[in-house]
Amino acid sequence: MRLPDCSRRQIRRGGHTTKDNAKAAADKVYREIIGGTDVLSNATVGEDLRHWLKRKKALARTTRHGYQEHIALYLEPHLGHIKRRDLKLRHLEAMYDAIERENAERLIHHAKVVELQEVRDAAHTSWVRAAGKKEERRVTRRAWLDANAALRTGSRGRRKITSAATMHRVNATLGSFLTGGIKRGEYPTNWARFVELPAVRRPKPLVWTPERVEEWKRTGKKPGPVMVWTPEQTGAFLDHTRNDRLYAMWHTFIFNGPRRGEMCALPWTEISVTALWLRISAQIVEVAYRLYGETPKADSVRTNTLNEETGRALAAWRIQQEREREKWSGEEAWVESGRAFTRENGEQCHPDWVSRRFKRLVKLSGLPPVRLHDLRHISATLSLLAKNDIKVVQERLGHSSRQITSDTYTSVLPELMRTEAESTLAVVPRDVPFDVHHPLGIPDGAFHHGVAVLHVRGSHSAGGVWNANAEIRRDSDPLGRIRTVCESREQAAEAAAKWIREHCAANDYEILRTENLHERYPEDRRTDVALLRFLIARPEGYTEEEFLSPEQSPPDPNANSTGHDADLGPAA
Repeated sequence: MRLPDCSRRQIRRGGHTTKDNAKAAADKVYREIIGGTDVLSNATVGEDLRHWLKRKKALARTTRHGYQEHIALYLEPHLGHIKRRDLKLRHLEAMYDAIERENAERLIHHAKVVELQEVRDAAHTSWVRAAGKKEERRVTRRAWLDANAALRTGSRGRRKITSAATMHRVNATLGSFLTGGIKRGEYPTNWARFVELPAVRRPKPLVWTPERVEEWKRTGKKPGPVMVWTPEQTGAFLDHTRNDRLYAMWHTFIFNGPRRGEMCALPWTEISVTALWLRISAQIVEVAYRLYGETPKADSVRTNTLNEETGRALAAWRIQQEREREKWSGEEAWVESGRAFTRENGEQCHPDWVSRRFKRLVKLSGLPPVRLHDLRHISATLSLLAKNDIKVVQERLGHSSRQITSDTYTSVLPELMRTEAESTLAVVPRDVPFDVHHPLGIPDGAFHHGVAVLHVRGSHSAGGVWNANAEIRRDSDPLGRIRTVCESREQAAEAAAKWIREHCAANDYEILRTENLHERYPEDRRTDVALLRFLIARPEGYTEEEFLSPEQSPPDPNANSTGHDADLGPAA
């Protein structure tokens, strides 16, 4: 083999029992040389990993810390002793097989620790219940101390389970390392690309429905790792924390959805309580509980618009912070951090401290548990429920693509799914039969300038029966009535519309406009009531163009409905 200095060096590999075996080994070495493998080097994978990480100058602090953990916990112990020229796919597969065997052992250990915890808790309960019984209390206290000591002993050496997601991240680190080695001519192939790992199932947020809340109260278990509150539960939390010192922070978390590191790093210079905006341009990251300031990824640098209530909350918080500054400055203890949200003495908030404080507030509120990061999910789902475009939600959250936002949030709230299901059903026309209980007749007095405004109100009763009345005004006698048996409000509205269309066709009337007024009812009544409004013209009346022309004085559609919608409440 010719070396870079043009000298030659013969490669020797011994230990072959036959000439054919030696020839096969020589062919293998030749193929490795042709493929770019440095067959002369005795460097190990562990040495290369350390040199590779040292060469990575532009890594973010958290990324470097993750690489260091992967190398120290997985790659170095399993692959570090292997020589560079000998590394093959089977070595990587053996590493992941060993990780899965360790997981099985750790699961058994975790189960034993859980049993010891249950024994300790039962012993403590017995000790507490033995109050007032001197001898029994002495015995039960001794049992509790022994169980507590057994739990401490049994918990030693307990390690976390290596999840499928962690294995994928370790493999990504190894793949990045091998890619760099290929560029330097040290490795022939990126073996990490050929490893088959367990699938990662990213948990989707689940909403705290009444059924899940009841189950949680009964068992104390969350239905999933990522949970979000309903709008009503979110409002209850804001009401509960209204007098909390950091209320403005919780309010901003819910309605703007920043990450906790972004919130802790937010300075007052990036907030305008008058123009109602804040700019996310910095974040605080934690490495081994030490804090470091970093610039977020390009997609995460963004400007969010604030609603007026959030602006008022931030303005009130700024005044309170100034009072705290005056109080602590008098004692020469104020820390000028420049952050918008601080501790009482001006120090910046540690992200873990914010998470712990939020967890305690949730517990005190009596609401089902959510994590601090789940407020970000809640912010997204509330925005989607308000029918905001998913692109707007993506920009506000700082996601790199709208696909991430769509995959994560669009199936969370039952209201979104119910709206989608109902709207899908509504686009398919159905022939809904109905019975005419009172034939429709529109009197001449209902027409003004040749146009009448007719309302059809449907109400639901037992057995899927819907009754629909045609009226000029709410306080007038019905002009006609039908009854139909159907499964939804949309089908009842279709039956009523068909009734009006047939009547107009028979009398040579023209329907100028049809309006669906279901949304004017309070939300709790919408499923049981249908309301339609028709603008109908007589043959001798004006055409639609004449009716809508500015020279005419068209009838006000609401003029004939004075009092008609009086019972619709604030939504009207």
